[in-house]
Amino acid sequence: MDIRLAENEDLPEVMEIYSYAREFMKTVGNPTQWAGGYPKREMLEDDIAKNNLYVGVENGKICGIFAFIVGEDETYKIIDNGEWHSNAVYGTIHRIASNGQVKGFSKICFDFCKEKNKYLRIDTHKNNKPMQSAVKKYGFKECGTIYTYDGSSRIAFDYIGE
Repeated sequence: MDIRLAENEDLPEVMEIYSYAREFMKTVGNPTQWAGGYPKREMLEDDIAKNNLYVGVENGKICGIFAFIVGEDETYKIIDNGEWHSNAVYGTIHRIASNGQVKGFSKICFDFCKEKNKYLRIDTHKNNKPMQSAVKKYGFKECGTIYTYDGSSRIAFDYIGE
């Protein structure tokens, strides 16, 4: 699979994958994490403009998406019930999703991000058991609780690569 920066022309496929991901989350007991059509097109356009949105492409088709941002994330400044395992410059993975047709997209994403920055952070909803499983399997360690811009809580994880 090739990972590349997303382009505005990718948005129809990207929006379809996020729609699929929202439905998938509902079926696995996580109906509220991306409710209300999150992420919005404007957010994705902003990610593209800042070179933060990536797509995984296989056989000419977009199979997965994620945002990867190196540098401080405002929502990670305060962490409750724990602490980060490092204060190094980190890369944050947000809004990872796939079309469900490629096995192991999260690992592909994590491997790609680890090559860009050895210290990674990610957060997920308490009901997102598939993502919690994926991050733990990869070697991310639970750090505590962070709060998103709307005040909802997320389980925070980090990974210190070699």
